[in-house]
Amino acid sequence: MGKKIGGGYFGMGKILSIIFAIIPITNLIFGIVIRAKRKNILGIVLNILLFPIFWIIDLVSIIVKNRIFVLA
Repeated sequence: MGKKIGGGYFGMGKILSIIFAIIPITNLIFGIVIRAKRKNILGIVLNILLFPIFWIIDLVSIIVKNRIFVLA
């Protein structure tokens, strides 16, 4: 079994993704871009309007599963 490469934000490693998830502005920008790539308009709008909630949800999802999976 090989080590999984990628994950997190745009294939970055877990540690780098956690650092970017902790910083609010990068979390907002990366969250919007990821949801736009997946064509999730509702996720984009909710990410902008309810940013503090999505900041915590995205941070926890990056720490736990190393990917954004809530409304993404």
